[in-house]
Amino acid sequence: MAGTVTTHLIPLITLLCPAAVHSASLEPTTLKAWEEYIDSANTRMEQRLSNGIAFLWVDEETDRLQKVRAGEIVVSPVGPQNPKRVPSGLIHDWVGAAFIPGATLPDVLQVVRNYEQYKDLYQPSVIDSRVIDTSETKDRFSMLLIHKSTFLKTALDADYESRYVHVDDRRAYSISRATRIQEVDEYGTPAQRTLQQDEGKGIIWRLFSITRYAERDGGVYLELEAIGLSRDLPASLRFLVEPIIRRVSRASLATSLRQTEQAVRASTELAAGKTESERSSTTTRGLNTVHSFR
Repeated sequence: MAGTVTTHLIPLITLLCPAAVHSASLEPTTLKAWEEYIDSANTRMEQRLSNGIAFLWVDEETDRLQKVRAGEIVVSPVGPQNPKRVPSGLIHDWVGAAFIPGATLPDVLQVVRNYEQYKDLYQPSVIDSRVIDTSETKDRFSMLLIHKSTFLKTALDADYESRYVHVDDRRAYSISRATRIQEVDEYGTPAQRTLQQDEGKGIIWRLFSITRYAERDGGVYLELEAIGLSRDLPASLRFLVEPIIRRVSRASLATSLRQTEQAVRASTELAAGKTESERSSTTTRGLNTVHSFR
């Protein structure tokens, strides 16, 4: 989403067991581990710009590329351990890819940078969205997020910053991070209240994403690596909860990519319809003009 797709930045994790949802605070050691991990993610992205290294994740495996080219959404964890355990926290890192046939790079960027429409495009996870500021290479926006399939009455109110880089006429990437995340406890009830940053249940403390775009093969390849930081789980619950977290993370990213693909298709079809209508209108006016001169 000229941020990320996503869902542009939909939270990866919103599902914890009841015993694990007491209050927690983000520890300095957890934040340090997160920043180190994000530094490594940025380094990996920079390496993809080097000659001899694939820009797209799908190009690393022929089978993966063929599946995505055929219309399948492919999602995979990044690294052997996912979520990755850090001091008092978990880092969730997933990458997914989709192919949008018939689209161009400007078509896709026009949709993913339309933050006001996120609340319509990424339902039901995005409850509200708005633009804060935009420029040619950097956007700031906000979203209110919730996962309605959980028992938790907690929403996330967050601001994001997205930076866009055009590698060439056919390739671009964006890096997005949440600059503020605050939990809204008891959302939708009379007791609703917004907590301070880095306080609350620790469902999501930080969000970061890298999105790659490549126009070729008659369409646009769209890749999203979404990274989130949440609280750790009690040892007694890890065996039960981590498989659920992985399943929710995979499904959330796949849904975000599919919703983006559908939004781009709808936008291009609408634009094509308008162009055809304008062409027809122009032809009609021309015929009328010819007729008047007879």
